[in-house]
Amino acid sequence: MTAAKPALAIIGGTGALGSGLAHRFAAAGFPVIIGSRSAEKGREVAGELVTPPGSVKPLGASNEEAAKAGEIIFITVPWANQASILDAIRPHVGGKLVVDTTVPLVPPKVARVQLPPEGSAALATQHRLGSAARVVAAFHNVAAHKLKSAASIDCDVLVFGDEPKDRDVVIGLARAVGLRGLHAGPLANSVAAEALTSVLIGINRAYKVDGAGLRITGIWP
Repeated sequence: MTAAKPALAIIGGTGALGSGLAHRFAAAGFPVIIGSRSAEKGREVAGELVTPPGSVKPLGASNEEAAKAGEIIFITVPWANQASILDAIRPHVGGKLVVDTTVPLVPPKVARVQLPPEGSAALATQHRLGSAARVVAAFHNVAAHKLKSAASIDCDVLVFGDEPKDRDVVIGLARAVGLRGLHAGPLANSVAAEALTSVLIGINRAYKVDGAGLRITGIWP
C-alpha cells in the first residue's frame, strides 16, 4: 500500500515562490494549503493555479489555518514580514517540520548580501518558533517562475538542518518535484545559500539571464 502524502502548508503561498512550490507539489500529488494573511486571497490564488489533470487541487486559507492543517509547513514570506507571520503561526507548528525558504533581502540593494543579527533568516525562524518546531532551510536558490513550468529546472537544492532525518524528508520533497536535494549540514550553514541568493541576483543582472541556478559537481546522481 502506498503511504499517503503529507499535507503541505505554504505560508505566504500567494507570492511568487510560494505559489510556484504549491503548483509543483500539487502536480506531484501532494495535498497543498496556500496560506495568506487574507483567507480570501489564499482561496483566490489556489483557484487560479493551473495543475495537470488528475492532480490534487490546492486549497486556500489564512496563514494560521494553513499552519494548523498542514503536516509540513513551508515559510515563503518576504523577510520584512517574517517575524509577524511567524508569531501568528507559532501556536500551530509545535512538533512539525518547518521548511524555511526565506532570504534576508533588503531593498533596494537586493544584490548585496545583508544578513540578520541571528546569522541567517533560518536561524531567526528557529529562534522565533522555539525548539518545538523542527526547522530545515531549503529552496533558496530556485528561480520562482521556473517552478510554474513543466520543464526541468537546472538547479540543486541545498538542504540545511540539525537533524539528518529531517533533511532527508526535505530532500525527498525536492526529488518529488524534479529537483536534486543535497545534505548541506546544520541549520547554521543556511547562511551560505541565503547569501548566495543575492549573488545570483547580481549574476542575473550582469549576464542578462533569467534565473541563474546552482549546481554541485562531482556528485551522482
